[in-house]
Amino acid sequence: MKKILLVDDEEAIRMVYHEEFEEDGYQVVTAADGTEGLAMFASESPDLVILDIQMPGMNGVEVLRQMKMRNPKVPVILSSAYQEFKRDLGTWASDEYVVKSGNLDDLRDAVRRLIGAP
Repeated sequence: MKKILLVDDEEAIRMVYHEEFEEDGYQVVTAADGTEGLAMFASESPDLVILDIQMPGMNGVEVLRQMKMRNPKVPVILSSAYQEFKRDLGTWASDEYVVKSGNLDDLRDAVRRLIGAP
């Protein structure tokens, strides 16, 4: 089973994404901030990461940089409520950039493009 690591400081987002992607057939592990996300990245060996940008402490761009230094082969989807981060050069290291929405179709499509169906 393919494993997704979801790193987001909003508990409601973690709960919804966890439920939706598990219903789709993926295994989902979650982290509430960048530090926890990096620890889970090392211990869980995910097939893909969905990463929020705006988080307290270490932001998603810094987490992305550290993840890509540790294992550049793991695809990372940056997911943010703010489209303007697309212009930030630090986000260009991500494999996809998806603006958060109540409709998860774009995010689901990005996951399938990067790691395939479960």
